Amino acid sequence: MFMLRNVTKYLFGDASKESIIEIPQGQLYLVRPLSPKGYSELIFRDAAASIRRTGQEFQYQLVVQRAYEEGEAELLADEGGEDGNDESIGAEKDEETFLLDQGLHFRSEIREGGEKVFAWRDLSGDPGDLYEFVCDRSIQAGEVGTFEMVAIKCQYERKFRKPNENATEKDLQQFNFTAQPIPSASPVESPTGKQPVSSPSSHTNTASKPTFTTQTTKMAPKASGKSKAPVKENTPTKAPPSAARPVETKILAQEKAELHLFDFQSGAFILQDPSVTATVLETGSWQYWLHITGADKEWLGQQVVADINPVFNFEYLSFIFNHYTDDGSAYSWLLRFKDQETEERFQEGLMQALWEQLNETKWTKTKDDDRQYVLDAFQDLTMEDAENESREEDEEEEVEEVEDDGQRSEQYDSDESEDDVVTRDEDGNVNSQLAVGYKHDRSFVVRGSKIGVFKHTPNNNLEFSTNISKVETPGGKLFSPTKVMLHAEDTNMILQNKDDPHSLYRMDLEYGKVVDEWKVHDDIQVDTFAPEKKFSQMTAEQTFLGLSHNALYRIDPRLSGSKLVPSELKQYTLKNGFSAAATTEKGYIAVASNKGDIRMFDRLGINAKTHIPALGEPIIGLDVSADGHWVLATCRTYLLLIDALQKEGKNEGKLGFEKSFAKDSKPQPRRLGLSPSHVAQFQHETKAALSFTPARFNTGLDDKETSIITATGPFIVTWNMNKVLLGRKDPYTIKRYDEEVKADDFKYGSDKNVIVALPNEVNMVAKQSFRKPTRESIATPARVGPGGRGSGRMSSRLGRNEIVDSPY
Repeated sequence: MFMLRNVTKYLFGDASKESIIEIPQGQLYLVRPLSPKGYSELIFRDAAASIRRTGQEFQYQLVVQRAYEEGEAELLADEGGEDGNDESIGAEKDEETFLLDQGLHFRSEIREGGEKVFAWRDLSGDPGDLYEFVCDRSIQAGEVGTFEMVAIKCQYERKFRKPNENATEKDLQQFNFTAQPIPSASPVESPTGKQPVSSPSSHTNTASKPTFTTQTTKMAPKASGKSKAPVKENTPTKAPPSAARPVETKILAQEKAELHLFDFQSGAFILQDPSVTATVLETGSWQYWLHITGADKEWLGQQVVADINPVFNFEYLSFIFNHYTDDGSAYSWLLRFKDQETEERFQEGLMQALWEQLNETKWTKTKDDDRQYVLDAFQDLTMEDAENESREEDEEEEVEEVEDDGQRSEQYDSDESEDDVVTRDEDGNVNSQLAVGYKHDRSFVVRGSKIGVFKHTPNNNLEFSTNISKVETPGGKLFSPTKVMLHAEDTNMILQNKDDPHSLYRMDLEYGKVVDEWKVHDDIQVDTFAPEKKFSQMTAEQTFLGLSHNALYRIDPRLSGSKLVPSELKQYTLKNGFSAAATTEKGYIAVASNKGDIRMFDRLGINAKTHIPALGEPIIGLDVSADGHWVLATCRTYLLLIDALQKEGKNEGKLGFEKSFAKDSKPQPRRLGLSPSHVAQFQHETKAALSFTPARFNTGLDDKETSIITATGPFIVTWNMNKVLLGRKDPYTIKRYDEEVKADDFKYGSDKNVIVALPNEVNMVAKQSFRKPTRESIATPARVGPGGRGSGRMSSRLGRNEIVDSPY
């Protein structure tokens, strides 16, 4: 039991965090084995349990809080009648708190079948009454054991009024009540307690075993009212042959560990070797290698590159990463170390290799705080759980399979033949870019030298409006825009032509043709551009921002000659490789680069107020919340969410755009990535490497940013901001298509509807049709197209009679 004590030191360490530990999913019951009131009452169907600090030293609370699915709280408020209007009552119903005291007899149990339960006395109820928190099936035994150990230490501190660091096993044993049986919470079963298979606190090292098994678990098909194909019983995932170890010039790290391989069928990491040597090698000029060897076998060898998607988790003493073979197959491996010091040494060597490979700069030449910044960004991420094919997934599937009875395209005919629908251009062009209107309910999709215009209907569908069939320069030369931006109350569109990097073009959307060519500067290129302020496209604002590889400047189309404003040019002598920019509602500016760093400005023409160091990967997209609190950067294999609000020091309450962060308090990014096992499953299905599209917040003049949207290959991924900030284990949901997602964005003023451009279709989909990542949701594409179901909205294709040279 008390081998878990070292793990809890890590959890208690940060006194600034109110919540010490959380079990993110489960159900809360009130069980009355001896009461005439009824045997069992379900209090919260979906809840999270946590242990929190209070305002008093040595006092802690056990808190069980109801968890809402997206949209559920609003739905309940709409349906709640008079009771739903009482916020204080609603708040009381949504949370149960208990002072962690020895009198609770807090304990846990793992039953036959794997059910994991916490129980404690209801001190205000009848004799024998218990609260029971039944953990979701995704929760691991190690998490249960760690949670119970934290509760025990909290009770120790309350009783003895002193820190738990020096508590002996004998001291803590008095708070262990695992010998007391826990009756079943189910009202249809006998109240006689089931005999536990094991108590998580009676094993050693269980906290470091998330979904570990020594053999695969065969998944039986679920009983359901819907007809489903039977689940195949497949053999466990087998490790591929190892690549040969290259000749090294230097060893950066070499540590002993356990080796586990993720099994696609059972959704668990299966032990492959209890003792391996993991070595990080330098093999040449900015070339590095990870090699893992057992006593009798070479397990794997691969280059250290960004695609390994490294995740360090010190709570579980683990390192999870992806491994790719020459045929494009992907595997997810886990190394488990004996202690935190061993993992820290390995992390230092691995991250040094990755950093140097990406930046071609020696790790030792970077500042100490920048190195720690990189290390912190790749740790403390939550271990992924076994796949949870639960009741919630069934409910999501039911949402998806509802036939769309909304308004369809004017040109849509359910009886039209495939011959009447253009699914491929003869010139081979496909949809490539998406611009969503703010001022008017329109979306614009670029397809080669054509632009399709789609109307947003009141019932959240897309309706084909018209097609601008020829994008030409004023001189009549056809071109395919490489970037577009709506402008001047959505009446204009600014277009970029890759063949003319010094100019931009203005299309008048009322006439559907390019009417102006803007020469920006003879010597300074326009690599990308951004609005003057976040919502400038809703106004008559004429100016906007331009970027070259080493310059940031304002463009004013009203100027004669060159449109670059000389007095508002900030040019750097070095090639910074600027790649993306975004602005806030007030016009603060964030600029990112191919080096991976981010600069924050309060205005043009001056030095940046804040400089965020690079993690290594180039930044390909940037967005900023309207108030400037959050900066969202997109790299190829992960996203970065950066809190720009200063929490301490003389600039407390100021944004990094307004005042510089103190030297020792740079904002710590939240690295948003898919779990390595999900990445492996994505690539197992598609044989394509991870490559995110530029991520965006939902946006609206009076809307708070609550969601993030991006895509990789055929998958759309959306993160729930609240879950991300709470550190929940399930912050993202997905939707898969048959084809690659070319562009995606939220409908303006909503986080409930997403506009998606596939190579040959454009869809508006309900976010509620997105699903938790499971083997089924990853492997099953949504059905789209005429008469298709599963998109949540009707898709739009262009009929042959719609390919016309018609104005908007």
